[in-house]
Amino acid sequence: MPAPAPYVRKPPALMALYILASILIAATQGLGLNLISANLYQLQGPLGSTVNETVWLSAAYLAPNVSLTLLLTKMRAQFGLRNFAEWAIAGFVAVTLLHLFVDDLQSALVVRFFAGAAASPMSSLGFLYMLESFPPEKKLSIGMSLALTNTAIAPTLARLVSPGLLDIGDWNGLFALEAALALMSFCAIRLLPLNSPPKTPVIERLDLVSYAFIATGLGAIAVAVTLGPFDWWLEAPWIGWTLAGGALSLTVAAVIELNRTNPLVDLRWITSKEILHFAGVILLFRLLLSEQTSGASGFFQVLGLRNEQMVVLYLVMLGSSITAGLVCASILKPGRAPYIHIVALLFLIAGALLDAQATSLTRPEQMYLSQGLIAAAGTLFLPPAMAQGFASAMKKGMNYILSFLIIFLTTQALGGAMGAALFRTFVTIREKFHSSQIAENITLADPIVAARIAALGNGYRATLADPALRQAEGLALLGSQATREANILAYNDAFLVTAAAAALALLFLLLHLAVDRLRAGSAPAAPVEA
Repeated sequence: MPAPAPYVRKPPALMALYILASILIAATQGLGLNLISANLYQLQGPLGSTVNETVWLSAAYLAPNVSLTLLLTKMRAQFGLRNFAEWAIAGFVAVTLLHLFVDDLQSALVVRFFAGAAASPMSSLGFLYMLESFPPEKKLSIGMSLALTNTAIAPTLARLVSPGLLDIGDWNGLFALEAALALMSFCAIRLLPLNSPPKTPVIERLDLVSYAFIATGLGAIAVAVTLGPFDWWLEAPWIGWTLAGGALSLTVAAVIELNRTNPLVDLRWITSKEILHFAGVILLFRLLLSEQTSGASGFFQVLGLRNEQMVVLYLVMLGSSITAGLVCASILKPGRAPYIHIVALLFLIAGALLDAQATSLTRPEQMYLSQGLIAAAGTLFLPPAMAQGFASAMKKGMNYILSFLIIFLTTQALGGAMGAALFRTFVTIREKFHSSQIAENITLADPIVAARIAALGNGYRATLADPALRQAEGLALLGSQATREANILAYNDAFLVTAAAAALALLFLLLHLAVDRLRAGSAPAAPVEA
């Protein structure tokens, strides 16, 4: 891989333009990723599909997206960053405009697959434009923090703008803004060229073979974990076959890579103790952050609230993420990562414990503090870990950057899908448990239950004259209320598990710091030269 191009200092006004271009590109890519997941239930009508069918749109997007950056990184080095950026944004604009002509599920699936492929270079370009503005000593502190803040706010931004876009024209209105942002990004990339290193022939034939197996494996796993909680893991045989096929494909790729002189991915380095520790930390925190992306939004959906009724909550989360990103950029320095992680985990524990006290009367204003803390935790945690891992890869040489990228991509894109799947699966299991417990205590022989059914049935007195029909309607309403309460209890259990996992992670981090300090204290002092 070629060395980075030498840094050329830019005037302040031009630096600001590059930062704005990074924000624009990141927002464009982030909306494309999150607009579907934020509006699964609202898109059923326009596309004429069920929820389980609509989820395939997210799976189709993730299938190519989770792995394509690996190949694109080498293409960028071989064909030049300038050519890469222009062709990438042109392809993204073309695919984004296709969204405006979709009117059924089949065509939407095709478009979303190509959208996932076209969006892969956009995430890299968002990072590169942010890092372009800062000198080398600031790239891994200020530049990395601001770039990852752009990524962190994307899910919240998608939920914030979705109601107005749906009012414009359902599916087509949802992607009208993305098409406009894509055209603006095209102009920004054309007018603001990146500082490009020299072209270097780095692509080998076996790279394409290895990548085919890696893409198949990661794509299969992404599809399976996205659909698993909806089609249910043990009831859809294709999920098991897909996971098995993905594992087999990744095994073949590993065999190829371990026997290459210049591997696409250095598996020996990836499986070293330091990198496994880094990957485990990032993956764990990504799973914990599912409390916000899947937990709070899913909880309020159970209560019947929609995105337009949670605008202020999303604004609080957005403001908290941006503030935390700016704070992290100002304090991030070598050696401070563990202490920033301690603060992030404390925020996450406090927010999850507050959410675990939710009831059927809880509304968004009761979660301003908790969700603000969790949003801040997500923005604070990732930049220090990313900067530490990136610096470790840079010390090994430019060839290790690609191996580091696969760790980051797997723990973020695929880790996010896995986190959402685990959270939904846990909630479903606990909901069935609580439903069975509640149903055992609902009997018509209980005078309190009978009075509740009669009270609920009396609401239909004006339209139903038959007492038996009113009792049936009252019993149906009581059943729906019991299901709602079971769901609320299940979400509270999930919030408690999140807090417990975060507390366990904090304990291990404190023990790790204590052991390191003891080792440093017991190490022999260096001899003093005469």
